[in-house]
Amino acid sequence: MQDKIETSAEAAEAAALPRCYEVHADPDSTSGTKDLPEPLRQPVDSKSPAQWAYERLILYIQNFEQTLDADHEVAMGFTGGDAGVMRIEGMGYFDPDVITFYGSDGSGARTQLVQHVSQLNVMLRALPKPVEDKPANRIGFRLAAKLEES
Repeated sequence: MQDKIETSAEAAEAAALPRCYEVHADPDSTSGTKDLPEPLRQPVDSKSPAQWAYERLILYIQNFEQTLDADHEVAMGFTGGDAGVMRIEGMGYFDPDVITFYGSDGSGARTQLVQHVSQLNVMLRALPKPVEDKPANRIGFRLAAKLEES
Protein backbone atom coordinates (compact mmCIF):
# COMPACT_ATOMS: atom_id res chain seq x y z
CA MET A 1 0.00 0.00 0.00
CA GLN A 2 1.22 3.45 -0.87
CA ASP A 3 1.16 6.13 1.86
CA LYS A 4 1.10 9.04 -0.59
CA ILE A 5 -2.37 10.46 -1.24
CA GLU A 6 -2.89 12.10 -4.61
CA THR A 7 -5.80 14.03 -6.01
CA SER A 8 -7.26 12.65 -9.23
CA ALA A 9 -5.61 15.54 -11.12
CA GLU A 10 -2.19 14.68 -9.66
CA ALA A 11 -2.64 11.01 -10.53
CA ALA A 12 -3.67 11.84 -14.10
CA GLU A 13 -0.73 14.23 -14.47
CA ALA A 14 1.74 11.64 -13.20
CA ALA A 15 0.40 8.98 -15.56
CA ALA A 16 0.47 11.23 -18.62
CA LEU A 17 3.00 10.79 -21.37
CA PRO A 18 5.20 13.87 -21.38
CA ARG A 19 4.99 16.45 -24.12
CA CYS A 20 6.39 19.93 -24.53
CA TYR A 21 4.45 22.75 -26.18
CA GLU A 22 5.62 26.34 -26.70
CA VAL A 23 4.51 29.51 -28.46
CA HIS A 24 6.89 32.41 -29.08
CA ALA A 25 6.29 36.06 -30.04
CA ASP A 26 9.02 35.86 -32.71
CA PRO A 27 7.40 34.37 -35.84
CA ASP A 28 10.78 32.85 -36.83
CA SER A 29 10.94 30.87 -33.58
CA THR A 30 9.71 27.32 -33.61
CA SER A 31 6.35 27.12 -31.85
CA GLY A 32 4.13 24.15 -31.15
CA THR A 33 4.79 20.67 -29.81
CA LYS A 34 8.48 19.81 -29.45
CA ASP A 35 9.98 16.41 -30.21
CA LEU A 36 11.40 15.01 -26.98
CA PRO A 37 14.46 12.79 -26.61
CA GLU A 38 13.67 9.17 -25.74
CA PRO A 39 14.42 9.46 -21.98
CA LEU A 40 11.82 12.24 -21.70
CA ARG A 41 9.11 10.23 -23.52
CA GLN A 42 8.77 7.70 -20.69
CA PRO A 43 5.66 7.95 -18.49
CA VAL A 44 6.11 10.46 -15.69
CA ASP A 45 5.01 8.01 -12.99
CA SER A 46 8.14 5.92 -13.67
CA LYS A 47 10.40 8.74 -12.41
CA SER A 48 11.02 10.54 -9.16
CA PRO A 49 10.15 14.25 -9.02
CA ALA A 50 13.89 15.00 -8.92
CA GLN A 51 14.71 12.91 -12.01
CA TRP A 52 11.76 14.34 -13.91
CA ALA A 53 12.75 17.96 -13.08
CA TYR A 54 16.41 17.23 -13.93
CA GLU A 55 15.55 15.79 -17.35
CA ARG A 56 13.31 18.72 -18.29
CA LEU A 57 15.89 21.26 -17.12
CA ILE A 58 18.47 19.63 -19.41
CA LEU A 59 16.13 20.19 -22.35
CA TYR A 60 15.55 23.84 -21.40
CA ILE A 61 19.27 24.50 -20.93
CA GLN A 62 20.15 22.84 -24.23
CA ASN A 63 17.47 24.80 -26.10
CA PHE A 64 18.64 28.05 -24.47
CA GLU A 65 22.25 27.35 -25.45
CA GLN A 66 21.19 26.93 -29.08
CA THR A 67 20.22 30.64 -29.05
CA LEU A 68 23.63 31.82 -27.78
CA ASP A 69 26.49 33.14 -29.87
CA ALA A 70 30.06 31.84 -29.49
CA ASP A 71 30.92 34.51 -26.90
CA HIS A 72 28.25 33.60 -24.32
CA GLU A 73 27.53 30.70 -21.94
CA VAL A 74 24.45 29.71 -19.97
CA ALA A 75 24.05 30.88 -16.38
CA MET A 76 21.15 31.03 -13.98
CA GLY A 77 19.83 33.97 -12.00
CA PHE A 78 18.41 33.71 -8.52
CA THR A 79 15.16 35.20 -7.36
CA GLY A 80 14.87 36.87 -4.00
CA GLY A 81 17.83 38.37 -2.20
CA ASP A 82 20.97 39.44 -4.02
CA ALA A 83 22.70 36.12 -4.64
CA GLY A 84 23.38 37.16 -8.26
CA VAL A 85 23.97 34.65 -11.03
CA MET A 86 25.74 31.31 -11.31
CA ARG A 87 27.45 30.02 -14.45
CA ILE A 88 26.05 26.48 -14.83
CA GLU A 89 28.95 24.01 -14.97
CA GLY A 90 27.12 20.91 -13.77
CA MET A 91 23.76 19.66 -12.61
CA GLY A 92 22.43 16.61 -10.80
CA TYR A 93 19.60 15.23 -8.73
CA PHE A 94 19.20 13.26 -5.54
CA ASP A 95 16.07 11.09 -5.49
CA PRO A 96 13.38 11.58 -4.67
CA ASP A 97 13.14 15.39 -4.69
CA VAL A 98 16.38 17.41 -4.77
CA ILE A 99 18.06 19.13 -7.73
CA THR A 100 21.67 20.39 -7.49
CA PHE A 101 23.42 22.99 -9.66
CA TYR A 102 27.21 23.35 -9.68
CA GLY A 103 29.09 26.33 -11.07
CA SER A 104 30.73 29.64 -10.30
CA ASP A 105 29.49 33.11 -9.54
CA GLY A 106 30.45 36.38 -11.25
CA SER A 107 33.72 36.60 -9.29
CA GLY A 108 34.70 33.02 -10.21
CA ALA A 109 33.99 31.58 -6.74
CA ARG A 110 32.79 27.95 -6.74
CA THR A 111 29.05 27.81 -6.15
CA GLN A 112 26.52 25.05 -5.51
CA LEU A 113 22.77 25.35 -5.23
CA VAL A 114 20.75 22.54 -3.66
CA GLN A 115 17.04 22.97 -4.20
CA HIS A 116 13.89 20.99 -3.46
CA VAL A 117 11.80 20.39 -6.60
CA SER A 118 8.80 22.09 -5.01
CA GLN A 119 10.87 25.30 -4.82
CA LEU A 120 12.42 25.01 -8.29
CA ASN A 121 12.63 28.39 -9.96
CA VAL A 122 15.37 28.82 -12.57
CA MET A 123 16.01 31.85 -14.76
CA LEU A 124 18.46 31.06 -17.58
CA ARG A 125 20.77 33.94 -18.54
CA ALA A 126 23.52 34.50 -21.07
CA LEU A 127 26.89 35.53 -19.62
CA PRO A 128 30.03 36.40 -21.55
CA LYS A 129 32.41 33.44 -21.51
CA PRO A 130 35.22 33.91 -18.99
CA VAL A 131 38.15 33.22 -21.35
CA GLU A 132 38.04 34.86 -24.79
CA ASP A 133 40.30 32.46 -26.69
CA LYS A 134 38.50 29.28 -25.53
CA PRO A 135 35.27 27.97 -27.08
CA ALA A 136 32.08 28.58 -25.08
CA ASN A 137 31.20 25.79 -22.66
CA ARG A 138 27.93 24.07 -23.66
CA ILE A 139 26.83 22.14 -20.56
CA GLY A 140 23.36 21.43 -21.95
CA PHE A 141 24.72 19.24 -24.72
CA ARG A 142 26.95 17.28 -22.30
CA LEU A 143 24.01 16.79 -19.92
CA ALA A 144 21.79 15.60 -22.79
CA ALA A 145 24.46 13.13 -23.98
CA LYS A 146 24.72 11.64 -20.47
CA LEU A 147 20.92 11.42 -20.29
CA GLU A 148 20.83 9.47 -23.57
CA GLU A 149 23.56 7.09 -22.24
CA SER A 150 21.59 6.13 -19.11
